[in-house]
Amino acid sequence: MGKKKVGVLGATGAVGQRICHMLRDHSWYEVTELTAGPSAGKAYGEAVSSLLPDGVPEKLKGLIVKPSTPTGMDVDFVFSALPSNVAMEVEPEFAKSGIPVVSNASAFRMEADVPLVVPEVNPDHIELIRPQRKSREWEGFIATDPNCSTISLVIVLKPLQRILTMKKVFVTTMQAISGAGYPGLPSLDILENVIPYIGGEEKKIQTEILKILGRLEGGSVRNAPFVVAASCNRVPVVDGHLEAVYLEIKEKVDLDEVKEAFKSFKGKAQELGLPTSPMVPVILREEQDRPQTRLDRMAGSVAGMSVSVGRVRHGIDKRSLQFVALGHNTIRGAAGGAISLAELLSAEGWI
Repeated sequence: MGKKKVGVLGATGAVGQRICHMLRDHSWYEVTELTAGPSAGKAYGEAVSSLLPDGVPEKLKGLIVKPSTPTGMDVDFVFSALPSNVAMEVEPEFAKSGIPVVSNASAFRMEADVPLVVPEVNPDHIELIRPQRKSREWEGFIATDPNCSTISLVIVLKPLQRILTMKKVFVTTMQAISGAGYPGLPSLDILENVIPYIGGEEKKIQTEILKILGRLEGGSVRNAPFVVAASCNRVPVVDGHLEAVYLEIKEKVDLDEVKEAFKSFKGKAQELGLPTSPMVPVILREEQDRPQTRLDRMAGSVAGMSVSVGRVRHGIDKRSLQFVALGHNTIRGAAGGAISLAELLSAEGWI
């Protein structure tokens, strides 16, 4: 069977470029269409200002960038790396026309009938596509991956959810400047500085986690029964989001059991052998000063797709737990998350 034809909406932006880069030698997919706003009509090699060391994939340089419309698209599905305000208008047009959309945008994540999925964590939530198609009368669909900080956190919370009853989750994030997109922040704002606010980020974390770790019941998701509080900070590193996590737990916490849960964690992505999913999704670091952003952001058998966790210890008592988690925000947290979701949808027969 030949490769599926894929389009990338918003291909000239930071996430769009990363998606194109990760798909350049993909065993299941071939990029055949690229879109962007002001660059429409140009060859991709001319339209894009490359943000990655390897530059623009050679096979994509000559592709002509098109407007973000389904008309004339020769694809099996598309990835959306569009800004959320644009995605709100564009993505439904593709879904209505019968083209599935795998979206990295936040526009539809919290819609009740839209799957918000991390393949290792909640693969069953893709069943929301059925009521979505029925209620919206779409031939295609929209499926989303989460915010870049949310992905790393739910991947390490999932193994804990299997063995512990979480009551409260507190997370303080230290987020890389690449999370702000390109051109990002002015250098005089971020150099030698930490900015203790990222617009909209805390709400995304606090709501998305509960949906992802919730239960699929009768065609809808019942949110996870705990609360989340987040404080988000922008720090002067290029890539890699570091998160300090504190949990209040109903029962006493056995640290050895927690560490084993991290080390042994596997999900549907690993069972299916999805090509962009790492063999070990959570890497436990036992050193007292790891994970570190520069050293560990590219961890995993698929570089940058594993989440590293360390400093696992009790909090103020034996019914609390704290640790540090690190994920690559534009790989695991964006492009790679979307690609692995598409692979799950392909493996399960949705695209």
